[in-house]
Amino acid sequence: QVQLVESGGGLVQAGGSLRLSCAASGRTFSRYTMAWFRQVPGVEREFVAAISPSSSSKRYADSVKGRFTISRDNAKNTVYLQMNSLKPEDTAVYSCAAKIGWPERGEYELWGQGTQVTVSS
Repeated sequence: QVQLVESGGGLVQAGGSLRLSCAASGRTFSRYTMAWFRQVPGVEREFVAAISPSSSSKRYADSVKGRFTISRDNAKNTVYLQMNSLKPEDTAVYSCAAKIGWPERGEYELWGQGTQVTVSS
């Protein structure tokens, strides 16, 4: 069983950058599609980005294309989300998630606890 722990959130000014990390325990990390979601209180959780087990495929929400980059290092059991040109509307709790197989659509089996990202104007 894989467990997920996010880090890297914080407060940043608009136009700034942050890099989120999600460290996974367990020996089967390389089998999982990994994704980032975000949620604002009172709003439905939003898909942000996903990466296939081998990194050969990536998907992004239209709202973050060209600004965010998802990557993974299977040797380190870690997935990253590099966030550039941040906007106040990017403020949310960001969570990583894992599911077996690709494509990225469908139910995710595992979730981290989330990390807060706040972008000030």
